[in-house]
Amino acid sequence: MVVEMLERALRDRSAEGEAASVLVGSALNDHDRAFVERWCMEVGTRAVRGSPLLGLAGLCLGHTARRFGRLSDEALALVKSLAARAEADPSDVDGRALDGYDDVRSFLHLW
Repeated sequence: MVVEMLERALRDRSAEGEAASVLVGSALNDHDRAFVERWCMEVGTRAVRGSPLLGLAGLCLGHTARRFGRLSDEALALVKSLAARAEADPSDVDGRALDGYDDVRSFLHLW
């Protein structure tokens, strides 16, 4: 169900609200770090400019870092990129990406 909902939201913006709940639920509760990270990456790289899913993907990567104590190099680069986009233009990526980046830095002791 998670994959189907996220894929649908990436094709149809009317499904973003449900997809947001699914993504957060996975980041907070799923025990498969690789699965959660992969879907945060999918959403964070494929969602359209201005989609609330972009900031949420960054936030959920922060949750993943807190829960599992690590992220792949690709996920680290994405969370940093999403935060930079949020800082440069909040209409592109919302501020939750900045919160996610703060979490990553705090829980992974980076930067």
